[in-house]
Amino acid sequence: MEIRNLENLPIDGKKIFLRLDLNVPLSEGKITDETRIEGALPTLEFILGKTNKVVVASHLGRPKGVSSPSMSLEIIGSRLAELTGKEVVFVDDYTEQDLSQVIDHLDDNQFILLENLRFHKEEVANDPIFSRELARHFDFYVNDAFGAAHRAHASTEGMAHHFNSDCRAGGFLMAKEIRALSRLQSDPGAPFTVVMGGSKVSDKIGVTLNLLNKCNNLLIGGAMAYTFLKYKGFNVGNSRVEDDKMDLVEAIYRNAETRRVNIVLPVDHMGAKEFEESAKPVQIESEDIPEGLMGLDIGQKTIEKYQEIIGGSKTVLWNGPMGVFEWEAYSKGSRAIAVSMAECRGETVVGGGDSVAAINMAGLGEQVSHISTGGGASLEFLEGKKLPGVMILLG
Repeated sequence: MEIRNLENLPIDGKKIFLRLDLNVPLSEGKITDETRIEGALPTLEFILGKTNKVVVASHLGRPKGVSSPSMSLEIIGSRLAELTGKEVVFVDDYTEQDLSQVIDHLDDNQFILLENLRFHKEEVANDPIFSRELARHFDFYVNDAFGAAHRAHASTEGMAHHFNSDCRAGGFLMAKEIRALSRLQSDPGAPFTVVMGGSKVSDKIGVTLNLLNKCNNLLIGGAMAYTFLKYKGFNVGNSRVEDDKMDLVEAIYRNAETRRVNIVLPVDHMGAKEFEESAKPVQIESEDIPEGLMGLDIGQKTIEKYQEIIGGSKTVLWNGPMGVFEWEAYSKGSRAIAVSMAECRGETVVGGGDSVAAINMAGLGEQVSHISTGGGASLEFLEGKKLPGVMILLG
């Protein structure tokens, strides 16, 4: 799958609409993870080297069409100014103001950042009038927001139709994401190991079934492991379980057996009596979790088993933490997977979401082959779905 190349667009001195994914986590008014901002910089800086008439747009959070100070992009603009050495002209009333006039008065050291697109309900609705109004000021459309490419919104799909096919392209991050994730589906080196974690089997069923067509090993962690363990007849105590999703687990095992995929479950755990950060950690030395306890992380024997499999793999995809990694007492499993990914000599891909946060917490993000900024978009791409924000950019 090849999208149109930004480098082939004749954008010198032209007006560019640049859709980025600046939907970063915030806490008390501060950015807590800059992965998506850093991923967007190569495309932004390349375009700024060709023209100063650049308008950057993004969403942040889910304001549901209502302006909210806590989800304003103004703080992101300040950080972009620091990273690019340019002045960011912040425009919050672009539906009322003539944006062309602002663009025409930019000097060489400035570019524009629009306020949160999702402050307008028309963005998520992919409203055709809103799409047309966004597009009418520009010569070229560039989308580098892979993390939003699975949404057919005005800025990710609708407005692109108002540009000729040779006037729209994907940015460098978009192209990089597509190349890395496509390799996992088309030609992964074997053994190919998928490490799947997180809380719900139901969130991962589509991507898991699709990856079973390619992978050799499926290592399960996180809360979803307890649903698998219960399906296999083990006691799971008070652990979180999706009792109504046993049919999904059965489908995974049935497909894995057909394709001779090795499914590996935790053989020990770290648990506690309550789901509280302050709860005393308890080592559980077998697959079975006693009544009164809940599993919150994989145990040491499981860590060693998973590390051995990852170390012997030529391709590894990791999506989803092994436990409640935000709490120190239950972060060991996710940190160990992060170390194994960094040490693996094969191609290693971290598939977005909490996995990215976990590997960044371990300080090992630069030691894997690719970190996806996609989250839900990564999962849908790996599930084999066609993403609207990608399809509109195909050559």
